[in-house]
Amino acid sequence: MIPVMLSIRGRQAYAGQEPETVELMTEGALTRQDDGWVLSYEESDLTGLEGVTTTFTAQEGRITLTRRGPLCSQMVFQEGMSHDSLYQMEFGALMVTVCATQVRYDLSEAGGTVDLAYHIEIEQSAAGDIDYHLEVRPLANGK
Repeated sequence: MIPVMLSIRGRQAYAGQEPETVELMTEGALTRQDDGWVLSYEESDLTGLEGVTTTFTAQEGRITLTRRGPLCSQMVFQEGMSHDSLYQMEFGALMVTVCATQVRYDLSEAGGTVDLAYHIEIEQSAAGDIDYHLEVRPLANGK
């Protein structure tokens, strides 16, 4: 496990609303696996997901976004393919369908980037477009 600093920019454009961009810097962890990389961090009150652990698992041709805590979900992103998942919140659950338009990552022990863009449907209704850009860099001496 490599302690890292993450710079995360997320942009959400929901139907009928102005696009919203959120930028966050936080510490996380990068772990090498046989078939790819795992990048994880703790959400904060800044994202509205305090207490949630977010994990990006990057494997060839796909990225899986998993959230655990007060919000539980697992979304799979493969370019041009739709994937359904259950988005479980404290007050109920929603069926979410994602169709990725961009799935890219370039990660190593030296850090790197993750780029993810997708269309989202909630309960079979088009909801909008979301994209993430993550920059990852190792923390010097764990700091």
